[in-house]
Amino acid sequence: MTNKTAISVDDSIAMLDRLIAFDTTSRESNLALIDDVQAYLGELGIESRLTHDETGKKANLWATIGPSGVGGVVLSGHTDVVPVDGQDWSRDPFKLHRANGRLHGRGTADMKGFIALGLALAPEMKRRNLKTPIHFALSYDEEVGCLGVRGLIKDVVENLPLPRAVIVGEPTSMQIIGGNKGSRNYRTVVTGIPGHSSEPHRGANAIMAGGRICAFLEDVQTDLREAADPKSDFDPPYTTIDLGLIDGGTAGNIIPEFCTIRWGMRILPSDDADAIEGRVRTFIAEEVEPRLKAVSSSAGVETIRTNMLPPLLPDTTSPAEQLLRHLTGLNQSGSVSYGTEAGLFQQAGIPGVIFGPGSIQQAHQPDEFIDVSQMESCHDFLLKLIDWAETN
Repeated sequence: MTNKTAISVDDSIAMLDRLIAFDTTSRESNLALIDDVQAYLGELGIESRLTHDETGKKANLWATIGPSGVGGVVLSGHTDVVPVDGQDWSRDPFKLHRANGRLHGRGTADMKGFIALGLALAPEMKRRNLKTPIHFALSYDEEVGCLGVRGLIKDVVENLPLPRAVIVGEPTSMQIIGGNKGSRNYRTVVTGIPGHSSEPHRGANAIMAGGRICAFLEDVQTDLREAADPKSDFDPPYTTIDLGLIDGGTAGNIIPEFCTIRWGMRILPSDDADAIEGRVRTFIAEEVEPRLKAVSSSAGVETIRTNMLPPLLPDTTSPAEQLLRHLTGLNQSGSVSYGTEAGLFQQAGIPGVIFGPGSIQQAHQPDEFIDVSQMESCHDFLLKLIDWAETN
Protein backbone atom coordinates (compact mmCIF):
# COMPACT_ATOMS: atom_id res chain seq x y z
CA MET A 1 0.00 0.00 0.00
CA THR A 2 1.43 3.35 -1.03
CA ASN A 3 2.04 5.71 1.86
CA LYS A 4 -0.24 8.73 1.85
CA THR A 5 1.32 11.98 0.70
CA ALA A 6 0.11 15.54 0.64
CA ILE A 7 1.58 15.94 -2.85
CA SER A 8 -1.07 15.63 -5.53
CA VAL A 9 -1.16 15.48 -9.30
CA ASP A 10 -2.15 19.15 -9.22
CA ASP A 11 1.25 19.87 -7.70
CA SER A 12 2.86 18.11 -10.65
CA ILE A 13 0.72 20.11 -13.06
CA ALA A 14 1.84 23.31 -11.33
CA MET A 15 5.44 22.17 -11.74
CA LEU A 16 4.78 21.41 -15.41
CA ASP A 17 3.39 24.92 -15.88
CA ARG A 18 6.62 26.22 -14.34
CA LEU A 19 8.82 24.16 -16.66
CA ILE A 20 6.83 24.86 -19.83
CA ALA A 21 7.34 28.62 -19.33
CA PHE A 22 11.05 28.18 -20.13
CA ASP A 23 11.72 28.19 -23.87
CA THR A 24 14.28 25.41 -23.99
CA THR A 25 14.17 24.82 -27.74
CA SER A 26 17.44 23.06 -28.53
CA ARG A 27 18.90 26.13 -30.25
CA GLU A 28 18.45 28.11 -27.02
CA SER A 29 20.19 27.89 -23.65
CA ASN A 30 18.52 25.74 -20.99
CA LEU A 31 20.36 27.40 -18.10
CA ALA A 32 17.35 29.36 -16.83
CA LEU A 33 15.42 26.13 -16.34
CA ILE A 34 18.41 24.31 -14.85
CA ASP A 35 19.11 27.17 -12.44
CA ASP A 36 15.46 27.18 -11.37
CA VAL A 37 15.44 23.42 -10.76
CA GLN A 38 18.75 23.58 -8.90
CA ALA A 39 17.39 26.33 -6.65
CA TYR A 40 14.17 24.39 -6.06
CA LEU A 41 16.08 21.27 -5.06
CA GLY A 42 18.47 23.32 -2.95
CA GLU A 43 15.57 24.68 -0.92
CA LEU A 44 14.70 21.06 -0.12
CA GLY A 45 18.25 20.36 1.00
CA ILE A 46 19.02 18.34 -2.12
CA GLU A 47 22.42 18.99 -3.68
CA SER A 48 22.92 18.81 -7.42
CA ARG A 49 25.88 18.86 -9.78
CA LEU A 50 26.06 20.31 -13.28
CA THR A 51 27.97 19.36 -16.40
CA HIS A 52 28.14 22.04 -19.10
CA ASP A 53 28.64 22.13 -22.82
CA GLU A 54 31.75 23.77 -24.30
CA THR A 55 30.07 27.18 -24.51
CA GLY A 56 28.86 27.15 -20.92
CA LYS A 57 25.38 28.06 -22.13
CA LYS A 58 23.82 24.65 -21.55
CA ALA A 59 23.98 22.19 -18.69
CA ASN A 60 22.94 18.79 -17.44
CA LEU A 61 21.79 18.38 -13.86
CA TRP A 62 22.34 15.38 -11.59
CA ALA A 63 20.83 15.17 -8.13
CA THR A 64 20.58 12.36 -5.59
CA ILE A 65 17.98 11.82 -2.88
CA GLY A 66 18.93 9.13 -0.40
CA PRO A 67 22.25 7.49 0.49
CA SER A 68 25.13 8.73 -1.65
CA GLY A 69 27.47 5.80 -1.43
CA VAL A 70 25.43 3.28 -3.42
CA GLY A 71 23.95 3.10 -6.88
CA GLY A 72 20.26 3.82 -7.22
CA VAL A 73 17.47 4.31 -9.72
CA VAL A 74 17.72 7.19 -12.18
CA LEU A 75 14.76 9.23 -13.42
CA SER A 76 16.10 10.59 -16.68
CA GLY A 77 14.61 13.30 -18.86
CA HIS A 78 15.77 15.82 -21.43
CA THR A 79 15.01 19.48 -20.88
CA ASP A 80 15.15 20.61 -24.50
CA VAL A 81 12.16 20.73 -26.82
CA VAL A 82 11.71 20.94 -30.58
CA PRO A 83 10.91 24.26 -32.31
CA VAL A 84 7.41 25.60 -32.77
CA ASP A 85 8.42 27.52 -35.91
CA GLY A 86 5.98 27.04 -38.77
CA GLN A 87 3.50 25.10 -36.64
CA ASP A 88 -0.10 26.21 -36.32
CA TRP A 89 -0.57 26.54 -32.56
CA SER A 90 -3.95 27.71 -31.31
CA ARG A 91 -2.45 29.03 -28.07
CA ASP A 92 0.85 30.17 -26.58
CA PRO A 93 3.08 27.05 -26.71
CA PHE A 94 5.07 28.17 -23.67
CA LYS A 95 2.10 28.65 -21.38
CA LEU A 96 0.32 25.60 -20.00
CA HIS A 97 -3.32 25.39 -21.04
CA ARG A 98 -5.73 22.88 -19.48
CA ALA A 99 -8.85 21.83 -21.40
CA ASN A 100 -10.95 18.68 -21.70
CA GLY A 101 -8.66 16.58 -19.56
CA ARG A 102 -5.57 17.59 -21.50
CA LEU A 103 -2.56 19.76 -20.72
CA HIS A 104 -1.36 21.66 -23.77
CA GLY A 105 2.07 23.19 -24.27
CA ARG A 106 5.40 22.55 -25.93
CA GLY A 107 7.13 19.73 -24.07
CA THR A 108 4.11 18.51 -22.11
CA ALA A 109 4.46 15.03 -23.56
CA ASP A 110 8.07 15.20 -24.72
CA MET A 111 9.07 15.26 -21.96
CA LYS A 112 8.61 17.87 -19.29
CA GLY A 113 5.56 16.02 -17.97
CA PHE A 114 7.75 13.22 -16.64
CA ILE A 115 10.30 15.67 -15.25
CA ALA A 116 7.57 17.68 -13.52
CA LEU A 117 6.15 14.57 -11.86
CA GLY A 118 9.52 13.58 -10.47
CA LEU A 119 10.40 17.06 -9.24
CA ALA A 120 6.99 17.58 -7.63
CA LEU A 121 7.55 14.41 -5.62
CA ALA A 122 11.07 15.35 -4.57
CA PRO A 123 9.84 16.60 -1.15
CA GLU A 124 8.20 13.20 -0.58
CA MET A 125 11.40 11.40 -1.59
CA LYS A 126 13.33 13.64 0.79
CA ARG A 127 10.84 12.95 3.60
CA ARG A 128 11.27 9.19 3.32
CA ASN A 129 14.29 7.34 4.64
CA LEU A 130 15.27 5.84 1.29
CA LYS A 131 17.52 2.80 1.32
CA THR A 132 17.97 2.93 -2.44
CA PRO A 133 18.70 6.44 -3.73
CA ILE A 134 16.63 8.04 -6.45
CA HIS A 135 18.55 10.22 -8.88
CA PHE A 136 17.43 12.96 -11.23
CA ALA A 137 19.28 13.18 -14.55
CA LEU A 138 18.19 16.19 -16.62
CA SER A 139 19.98 16.67 -19.93
CA TYR A 140 20.29 19.15 -22.77
CA ASP A 141 20.27 18.70 -26.57
CA GLU A 142 18.57 15.31 -26.70
CA GLU A 143 16.47 16.42 -29.66
CA VAL A 144 19.54 17.14 -31.78
CA GLY A 145 21.38 13.86 -31.26
CA CYS A 146 21.41 13.05 -27.53
CA LEU A 147 24.46 15.27 -27.19
CA GLY A 148 24.23 16.56 -23.63
CA VAL A 149 23.66 13.34 -21.71
CA ARG A 150 27.01 11.97 -22.86
CA GLY A 151 28.82 14.40 -20.56
CA LEU A 152 26.47 13.58 -17.68
CA ILE A 153 27.02 9.84 -18.10
CA LYS A 154 30.80 10.35 -18.29
CA ASP A 155 30.70 12.29 -15.01
CA VAL A 156 28.62 9.60 -13.31
CA VAL A 157 30.82 6.74 -14.53
CA GLU A 158 34.04 8.47 -13.51
CA ASN A 159 32.98 10.00 -10.21
CA LEU A 160 29.87 8.35 -8.75
CA PRO A 161 28.56 4.88 -7.84
CA LEU A 162 27.12 3.24 -10.92
CA PRO A 163 23.30 3.30 -10.78
CA ARG A 164 21.37 0.04 -10.74
CA ALA A 165 18.86 1.14 -13.36
CA VAL A 166 17.67 4.14 -15.34
CA ILE A 167 14.10 4.99 -16.33
CA VAL A 168 14.09 7.24 -19.38
CA GLY A 169 10.70 8.93 -19.17
CA GLU A 170 9.92 9.40 -22.85
CA PRO A 171 6.19 9.23 -23.62
CA THR A 172 5.25 5.53 -23.89
CA SER A 173 1.65 5.74 -22.64
CA MET A 174 2.94 4.10 -19.45
CA GLN A 175 3.97 0.95 -21.29
CA ILE A 176 7.37 -0.66 -20.82
CA ILE A 177 9.71 -0.19 -23.78
CA GLY A 178 12.82 -2.33 -23.60
CA GLY A 179 14.44 -1.57 -26.95
CA ASN A 180 14.90 1.21 -29.45
CA LYS A 181 16.68 1.62 -32.75
CA GLY A 182 20.07 3.26 -32.95
CA SER A 183 20.90 5.97 -35.46
CA ARG A 184 23.65 7.46 -37.55
CA ASN A 185 23.63 10.82 -39.31
CA TYR A 186 25.72 11.98 -42.23
CA ARG A 187 26.54 15.03 -44.30
CA THR A 188 27.56 14.22 -47.86
CA VAL A 189 29.11 17.13 -49.77
CA VAL A 190 29.46 16.81 -53.54
CA THR A 191 31.96 19.16 -55.17
CA GLY A 192 31.52 19.68 -58.90
CA ILE A 193 32.95 22.04 -61.48
CA PRO A 194 30.91 25.18 -62.25
CA GLY A 195 30.27 26.57 -65.70
CA HIS A 196 27.63 27.94 -68.01
CA SER A 197 24.58 25.71 -68.23
CA SER A 198 24.78 25.79 -72.03
CA GLU A 199 28.05 23.86 -71.84
CA PRO A 200 27.43 20.99 -69.41
CA HIS A 201 30.25 18.97 -70.98
CA ARG A 202 32.76 21.50 -69.63
CA GLY A 203 31.62 21.18 -66.02
CA ALA A 204 30.60 18.60 -63.42
CA ASN A 205 27.06 18.95 -62.07
CA ALA A 206 27.12 18.47 -58.31
CA ILE A 207 23.33 18.25 -58.03
CA MET A 208 23.07 15.53 -60.67
CA ALA A 209 25.76 13.56 -58.84
CA GLY A 210 23.90 14.15 -55.59
CA GLY A 211 20.71 12.94 -57.23
CA ARG A 212 22.37 9.65 -58.07
CA ILE A 213 23.37 9.26 -54.42
CA CYS A 214 19.81 10.00 -53.32
CA ALA A 215 18.45 7.42 -55.75
CA PHE A 216 20.89 4.83 -54.42
CA LEU A 217 19.81 5.54 -50.84
CA GLU A 218 16.26 4.76 -51.96
CA ASP A 219 17.49 1.49 -53.48
CA VAL A 220 19.18 0.58 -50.19
CA GLN A 221 15.93 1.35 -48.37
CA THR A 222 14.00 -0.91 -50.74
CA ASP A 223 16.42 -3.78 -50.14
CA LEU A 224 16.20 -3.37 -46.37
CA ARG A 225 12.41 -3.27 -46.49
CA GLU A 226 12.17 -6.38 -48.66
CA ALA A 227 14.49 -8.30 -46.30
CA ALA A 228 12.51 -7.34 -43.18
CA ASP A 229 11.49 -9.92 -40.61
CA PRO A 230 7.71 -9.52 -40.18
CA LYS A 231 8.01 -10.97 -36.67
CA SER A 232 10.18 -8.09 -35.50
CA ASP A 233 8.96 -6.03 -32.54
CA PHE A 234 9.92 -2.83 -34.35
CA ASP A 235 7.58 -0.74 -36.49
CA PRO A 236 8.66 -0.62 -39.23
CA PRO A 237 10.55 -3.93 -38.89
CA TYR A 238 13.65 -2.84 -40.80
CA THR A 239 16.41 -0.25 -40.74
CA THR A 240 15.13 2.95 -42.31
CA ILE A 241 16.93 5.62 -44.31
CA ASP A 242 16.42 9.28 -43.46
CA LEU A 243 16.87 11.72 -46.34
CA GLY A 244 15.78 15.04 -44.95
CA LEU A 245 17.72 17.91 -46.48
CA ILE A 246 19.42 18.69 -49.78
CA ASP A 247 20.92 21.98 -50.83
CA GLY A 248 22.84 23.09 -53.87
CA GLY A 249 23.20 25.41 -56.81
CA THR A 250 23.23 29.18 -57.20
CA ALA A 251 21.21 29.87 -60.35
CA GLY A 252 19.31 28.05 -63.05
CA ASN A 253 21.90 28.86 -65.73
CA ILE A 254 25.00 27.87 -63.74
CA ILE A 255 26.31 24.32 -63.45
CA PRO A 256 26.11 23.74 -59.67
CA GLU A 257 29.46 23.48 -57.98
CA PHE A 258 28.18 22.14 -54.65
CA CYS A 259 25.43 19.88 -53.38
CA THR A 260 25.00 18.96 -49.72
CA ILE A 261 22.86 16.00 -48.67
CA ARG A 262 21.94 15.33 -45.05
CA TRP A 263 20.86 11.76 -44.50
CA GLY A 264 20.90 9.08 -41.87
CA MET A 265 19.72 5.68 -40.69
CA ARG A 266 17.44 4.37 -37.92
CA ILE A 267 19.13 1.05 -37.31
CA LEU A 268 17.74 -2.21 -36.00
CA PRO A 269 19.90 -3.54 -33.15
CA SER A 270 20.34 -6.74 -35.18
CA ASP A 271 21.58 -5.00 -38.35
CA ASP A 272 25.19 -4.27 -39.27
CA ALA A 273 25.30 -0.48 -39.51
CA ASP A 274 28.91 -0.53 -40.70
CA ALA A 275 27.95 -2.77 -43.62
CA ILE A 276 25.06 -0.52 -44.66
CA GLU A 277 27.23 2.59 -44.41
CA GLY A 278 29.99 0.81 -46.30
CA ARG A 279 27.61 -0.06 -49.13
CA VAL A 280 26.77 3.61 -49.61
CA ARG A 281 30.40 4.70 -49.43
CA THR A 282 31.40 2.03 -51.97
CA PHE A 283 28.72 3.17 -54.42
CA ILE A 284 29.93 6.76 -54.12
CA ALA A 285 33.57 5.76 -54.56
CA GLU A 286 32.97 3.46 -57.53
CA GLU A 287 30.00 4.99 -59.35
CA VAL A 288 29.85 8.70 -58.53
CA GLU A 289 33.32 10.06 -57.83
CA PRO A 290 35.02 8.68 -60.99
CA ARG A 291 32.66 10.70 -63.22
CA LEU A 292 33.37 13.86 -61.27
CA LYS A 293 37.12 13.36 -61.21
CA ALA A 294 37.14 12.64 -64.94
CA VAL A 295 36.35 16.34 -65.31
CA SER A 296 38.74 17.59 -62.61
CA SER A 297 40.79 16.13 -59.80
CA SER A 298 39.39 18.86 -57.53
CA ALA A 299 35.89 17.44 -57.86
CA GLY A 300 34.68 14.69 -55.57
CA VAL A 301 32.49 13.60 -52.70
CA GLU A 302 33.08 13.72 -48.96
CA THR A 303 30.78 11.93 -46.51
CA ILE A 304 31.08 12.91 -42.86
CA ARG A 305 29.38 11.02 -40.07
CA THR A 306 27.98 13.76 -37.84
CA ASN A 307 26.44 11.71 -35.05
CA MET A 308 26.00 8.15 -33.88
CA LEU A 309 23.54 6.90 -31.27
CA PRO A 310 23.60 3.31 -30.02
CA PRO A 311 20.37 1.31 -29.80
CA LEU A 312 18.81 0.15 -26.57
CA LEU A 313 19.30 -3.59 -26.80
CA PRO A 314 16.23 -5.47 -25.53
CA ASP A 315 16.97 -7.36 -22.32
CA THR A 316 13.98 -8.67 -20.42
CA THR A 317 16.27 -9.86 -17.61
CA SER A 318 17.88 -6.47 -16.94
CA PRO A 319 17.44 -4.94 -13.46
CA ALA A 320 15.67 -1.96 -15.06
CA GLU A 321 13.04 -4.00 -16.83
CA GLN A 322 12.58 -6.38 -13.91
CA LEU A 323 12.01 -3.43 -11.58
CA LEU A 324 9.41 -1.91 -13.91
CA ARG A 325 7.60 -5.22 -14.25
CA HIS A 326 7.57 -5.62 -10.48
CA LEU A 327 6.20 -2.14 -9.83
CA THR A 328 3.66 -2.00 -12.66
CA GLY A 329 2.48 -5.60 -12.93
CA LEU A 330 3.09 -5.44 -16.68
CA ASN A 331 4.56 -8.63 -18.07
CA GLN A 332 5.46 -7.52 -21.57
CA SER A 333 7.76 -4.92 -23.10
CA GLY A 334 7.96 -3.52 -26.59
CA SER A 335 10.36 -1.72 -28.89
CA VAL A 336 10.25 1.64 -30.65
CA SER A 337 11.85 3.06 -33.77
CA TYR A 338 12.78 6.46 -32.40
CA GLY A 339 16.06 7.09 -30.62
CA THR A 340 16.49 7.79 -26.90
CA GLU A 341 19.25 8.30 -24.36
CA ALA A 342 18.65 4.82 -22.95
CA GLY A 343 21.16 3.15 -25.25
CA LEU A 344 23.92 5.48 -24.07
CA PHE A 345 23.20 4.58 -20.45
CA GLN A 346 23.17 0.89 -21.37
CA GLN A 347 26.46 1.25 -23.24
CA ALA A 348 27.97 2.73 -20.07
CA GLY A 349 26.88 -0.28 -18.01
CA ILE A 350 23.66 1.24 -16.60
CA PRO A 351 20.63 -0.92 -17.53
CA GLY A 352 17.85 1.18 -19.02
CA VAL A 353 14.19 1.07 -19.86
CA ILE A 354 11.91 3.64 -21.52
CA PHE A 355 8.74 4.35 -19.59
CA GLY A 356 6.75 7.52 -19.21
CA PRO A 357 3.43 9.36 -19.46
CA GLY A 358 1.91 10.69 -22.65
CA SER A 359 1.82 9.54 -26.25
CA ILE A 360 4.70 9.74 -28.71
CA GLN A 361 2.05 10.65 -31.28
CA GLN A 362 1.82 14.06 -29.59
CA ALA A 363 5.55 14.68 -29.58
CA HIS A 364 6.72 17.47 -31.90
CA GLN A 365 3.13 18.32 -32.89
CA PRO A 366 1.34 21.69 -32.77
CA ASP A 367 -0.89 21.99 -29.70
CA GLU A 368 1.13 19.19 -28.11
CA PHE A 369 -0.61 17.76 -25.06
CA ILE A 370 -0.51 15.16 -22.33
CA ASP A 371 -3.65 13.65 -20.80
CA VAL A 372 -4.19 14.40 -17.13
CA SER A 373 -4.97 10.70 -16.71
CA GLN A 374 -1.45 9.89 -17.86
CA MET A 375 -0.03 12.28 -15.28
CA GLU A 376 -2.14 10.54 -12.64
CA SER A 377 -0.89 7.10 -13.69
CA CYS A 378 2.73 8.17 -13.57
CA HIS A 379 2.19 9.90 -10.21
CA ASP A 380 0.92 6.59 -8.78
CA PHE A 381 3.85 4.73 -10.31
CA LEU A 382 6.40 7.09 -8.81
CA LEU A 383 4.82 6.67 -5.37
CA LYS A 384 5.26 2.92 -5.76
CA LEU A 385 8.88 3.49 -6.74
CA ILE A 386 9.39 5.62 -3.63
CA ASP A 387 7.84 2.91 -1.47
CA TRP A 388 10.15 0.34 -3.04
CA ALA A 389 13.22 2.55 -2.59
CA GLU A 390 12.32 3.00 1.08
CA THR A 391 12.41 -0.72 1.79
CA ASN A 392 14.93 -2.17 -0.69
